[in-house]
Amino acid sequence: MRKYSMETAVGLFVLIGLLCVGYLTIKLGKLEVLGGESYQVTARFTDITGLKSMASVEMAGVRIGQVASIALSKDDKAMVTMKIDKSVVLSDDAIVSIKTSGLIGDKYIKISPGAGQPIGPGGMLTETEPSVDLTDLIGKYVFGGVK
Repeated sequence: MRKYSMETAVGLFVLIGLLCVGYLTIKLGKLEVLGGESYQVTARFTDITGLKSMASVEMAGVRIGQVASIALSKDDKAMVTMKIDKSVVLSDDAIVSIKTSGLIGDKYIKISPGAGQPIGPGGMLTETEPSVDLTDLIGKYVFGGVK
């Protein structure tokens, strides 16, 4: 009888340990299990070179969301869907640009706030700036295209 109680205690300890590891994985990885407190907005870009899903979305240097998905529209533009925290209200004239963190860093989306009408879930941000391609910029500098 004592053998079974020891095995049950060890099994219970291992189960609690696995639950704790799972909880920490979700919390530290900033994953959303049941949807979270966010809404989606879309922006249309001519070029999003280097931007990936799950990239950060920032306003004034503060992370306010992440890139949910990237798709190609029928008019050959890149459609970027972003999950934005519900506490953040975006306006319809906000400027959305793709920036690089560091010289060879990852791409992220920067939103400059506007003063227009607020947009709700499923809204479209139309004022966009494409990403700057570093190789094109260096090529222009080397071959005299920059003045």
